Amino acid sequence: MSTPPPGWLPDGISSPLDDKLGVRITDWNPDRLVATMPVAGNEQPFGLLHGGATCTLAETIGSMAAAVAAGPDKQVVGIELNVSYLRAATAGTVTAVCTPVRRGRTLSTFVIEISDDRGRQTATARLTCMTLKAPRDL
Repeated sequence: MSTPPPGWLPDGISSPLDDKLGVRITDWNPDRLVATMPVAGNEQPFGLLHGGATCTLAETIGSMAAAVAAGPDKQVVGIELNVSYLRAATAGTVTAVCTPVRRGRTLSTFVIEISDDRGRQTATARLTCMTLKAPRDL
């Protein structure tokens, strides 16, 4: 891991869905978050990486990028996700690289580029998140 997660995030932060799909954030650099996910176990019936798994990877890393940008006293929620599939992934691992387009007080937008083990782009996504006050019980 190049950049560790911010100290205010809970250790090993992950959702049950991310755990099921094998999504792992490998670099927490706020200007370039990186995550990986295996293709195996995440295929649709025809052996290709499932589009829903790709969306999960994009939303996870984009939401984490928004949370890091917002800081510990805020909560973020995704309000729009757009994904274009460019090439099928059938084996190995896909890697998502998330970069900010705009980090504002209330809205943040990120571009997520997903590629296969050979560096070929398989999908591109755009996620917009809204920043809210954190609930009192967190």
